[in-house]
Amino acid sequence: MAEKIYTKNAPDAIGPYSQAVVTGNLVFTSGQIAINPASGAVEAKTIEEQTHQVCKNLSAVLEEAGSSLDKAVKTVCFLADMGDFAAFNEVYGQYFTNKPARSCVAVKTLPKNVLVEVDVVAEK
Repeated sequence: MAEKIYTKNAPDAIGPYSQAVVTGNLVFTSGQIAINPASGAVEAKTIEEQTHQVCKNLSAVLEEAGSSLDKAVKTVCFLADMGDFAAFNEVYGQYFTNKPARSCVAVKTLPKNVLVEVDVVAEK
């Protein structure tokens, strides 16, 4: 059975799901958005600020699971506006230096009207 992961250093789930689950040697995170875990609110306004917060949230979840962004093998990225792709990419590249496989798509709307959401599959 999969182990459910929880850390107070990332936002609480805003629905009936876990921050991440571990099965075998893999960690599957839920999508993270730019909620600041200290305040429980979306404080970041720009795509760059939101991407930094998302990556910090993902890092905290992966750390709790015994992994890290360096062990990411696949990410799925959702952007509210593909016009933000270059700015998103610039920040994303600062965190995912190992260059995991990735999908990046534009979506109509994201939870709490954020600009970006990212989920990760990583090795433990």
